[in-house]
Amino acid sequence: MTTNWDKLRPVLFESIGTTIYMVLITLVVGGLIGLVLGTLLYAIRKGGILQNTVAHTVLNVLVNIVRPIPFIILLAALGPVTLAVVGRTIGTEAAIFVMIIASSFAIARIVEQNLVTVDPGVIEAARAMGAGPLRIIVTLLIPEALGPLILGYTFVLIGIVDMSAMAGTIGGGGLGDFALVYGYQRFDWQVTLVATLVIILLVQASQFFGNWLARKALRR
Repeated sequence: MTTNWDKLRPVLFESIGTTIYMVLITLVVGGLIGLVLGTLLYAIRKGGILQNTVAHTVLNVLVNIVRPIPFIILLAALGPVTLAVVGRTIGTEAAIFVMIIASSFAIARIVEQNLVTVDPGVIEAARAMGAGPLRIIVTLLIPEALGPLILGYTFVLIGIVDMSAMAGTIGGGGLGDFALVYGYQRFDWQVTLVATLVIILLVQASQFFGNWLARKALRR
């Protein structure tokens, strides 16, 4: 069959825009939530600046439960929650909601792991000088781990692009939906191939930008 790109080209561009929108919203909101959760995991761990064993155990178990769930299953499992919060279980907003939850817990673990690498001696020196927990976190911990954190966020960003493609299964829009509706369901492999290539380009661009930003942070 011949693909009518005159008709599909505007849909493709709209799908690219939807994918970028979904990815950016998820990265910003999920990134902030994940940063808070990850920092909290680090701060309340045993020997941390806000040590709280019970709270750390609860939060740690919660992250361990949610983080490994495949996104396609999480979309279905969170259906009732998505319905209560968003008002529906299909569409772009519903997909973004689940994407934010999935990315938040993934980022939380990455943030915690990178903060652990900061030299404890530096933290102790700051505490000895009278710096409070919040000041240590904002002016010392995060800046010290900034380069690795950027690389970690880049890794998650690529995962978010993958999630946006899978969101097509619930009519979430974007390139995944475009490939599914106009490619797979119509047996038009050219459409599927083009959508796949665009996703690969987005991933490569994200990785390049993340690596460049991380190098800038490490050289400061």
